[in-house]
Amino acid sequence: MRTSVLKWLTPAIAIAAASTAHAGPMGFKDSWMTMGDLGPNWQEVWVNYAVTPRDAFGAGLVQMRSDDGTKRRELSEVTYTRLLNRWNAKEAQANVWLVGGIGAVQGNDFKGSKVAVTPGIQFDFETTRIYFATTGQLYRAPGLNHDYASVRAGFSFYEVDYEQTQPWLIVEARRMRDLAEKAEITPMLRLIDKGYFVEGGVNNSHQLRFNFMYIF
Repeated sequence: MRTSVLKWLTPAIAIAAASTAHAGPMGFKDSWMTMGDLGPNWQEVWVNYAVTPRDAFGAGLVQMRSDDGTKRRELSEVTYTRLLNRWNAKEAQANVWLVGGIGAVQGNDFKGSKVAVTPGIQFDFETTRIYFATTGQLYRAPGLNHDYASVRAGFSFYEVDYEQTQPWLIVEARRMRDLAEKAEITPMLRLIDKGYFVEGGVNNSHQLRFNFMYIF
């Protein structure tokens, strides 16, 4: 019987379930992970494969739109994820991740495509009842700067057994340079069940958002 999914993070079970507890950007060695973030102004889908317990390679597609709808971007990239450090404690865990990629970006206000690079870093911390994460990522191409930052925090409503679905309330604030006129703030209900989660909510612009993660 478990108190939360972080009970998996013990030496007996090791890293194999580390990413199922939260939105870590990679799974355990030899696993595939797919994630999606879907809303009117930001749509992102990617998949990666963990070649080691700390390294994953993949591919992604990101579609971005300015708040007023006048600018649009589409980025296709190959990605790399690296677990830089992990701290385990009783019923708690913290991680630092290196994330990023390289690809081609197209837009409605310039011709052709441009080479884009997207280096970033993520920190997350979780206990059996609370969660916090912050991410900073550069989206750079010649003449383009769409740097991105986000902060997430939340809590679980109650503890569950291993086979049960655990509900969380997550609130996220994020903003992208030169596309967002204001910070987007979204409260979301997250449901975690072993190797996947889904979450959905409505942001401060009254727009629907839906996110998912699945490890297989």
